[in-house]
Amino acid sequence: MSEFVPVKSINDWLWIGLGILFLIVYILVNEVDHWLPVTIPLELAIAGIFSIFALNNYMIIYPGWQVPFILARFPRKYFRWFAAAFYLIIFVSLWRVNQLHPGIININNPDMFNLIFPLVSPIISYTVSRSVIHQRQLRQTNRRLQAIVRRGERERIARDLHDTLGQSFSMITLKTELAKKLLVKAPDRVAQELDDIAQTSRDDLQLVRSIVNDLHQQSLSEMMLIQGKNLAEANVVLLTSGESEAAEWPTKVQIRLSAVISEAITNVIRHAHAHQVEMIFEQNPNGYLVEIQDDGHSKSYKRTGSNGISGMQQRMKEVNGTFTINHNRQGTQVSLTLPKEQLSQ
Repeated sequence: MSEFVPVKSINDWLWIGLGILFLIVYILVNEVDHWLPVTIPLELAIAGIFSIFALNNYMIIYPGWQVPFILARFPRKYFRWFAAAFYLIIFVSLWRVNQLHPGIININNPDMFNLIFPLVSPIISYTVSRSVIHQRQLRQTNRRLQAIVRRGERERIARDLHDTLGQSFSMITLKTELAKKLLVKAPDRVAQELDDIAQTSRDDLQLVRSIVNDLHQQSLSEMMLIQGKNLAEANVVLLTSGESEAAEWPTKVQIRLSAVISEAITNVIRHAHAHQVEMIFEQNPNGYLVEIQDDGHSKSYKRTGSNGISGMQQRMKEVNGTFTINHNRQGTQVSLTLPKEQLSQ
């Protein structure tokens, strides 16, 4: 922009105005994801005008770094389209320079080395961004696997409880019932005591079975491991916040939320046409909160023959929880809440 300052003509004012517009669009690309289909082409077009008509190949470096870093979250085809347009602009710009200054495009010209940086910028930026995303997903997957390992230990303990205490309670039940038949002394007193022991042992056996059944339900980490893989196969980036803390939530909470979250993610994959999903897990003194935000474009909550939404609502209602779904400027947001008092009963 320095070649247009000080301003000497209306043409200089036009170039300065175009530069200001480029700065505004550059900021919008960073700040407003919903406008990317418009702002990215506009930013590249403005940079292309400078490259082709002002013979300035420095401004195009900015979208060359910025846009591929953003597009790494989306399917590869979008980066290919951007790269094709980017390199076409540079090629046309070099062709025009050579037309105006024949012979300047020469390997012996030291200024040609200045083109290396613009040429490699998109590739380096895209590669670095993809690497950051993959590393983040890998760390998250490792945390989920660690949680599953810890859960495996709990399941081993559950089996031991079932094999030991369960068998012991069964034997107590059999022995007390047999003793009841054999006792001949003080029948009025002993019979009632034996009935109480038998009933207690049966209740304890049922409790052990209930605990074991809960431990065999799908935990949040197991569900996230499966759904994270499904999202990756659908080219949808998954970002989470508070997942590690949520893996320590009570088993009943995890079981209840896992089923609903799994259904919500399935809906995102099937209907939302999203590129990114962000999940937030929070805990407060009153209960547990999960928010699922996608950047998709689905406008219909309910579909003929589908019970997905009503089923999720019913699951949450059974434990006095809440299920809300609405559209916002980013896409679709699903919010789940579970009260602590209800689950502790």
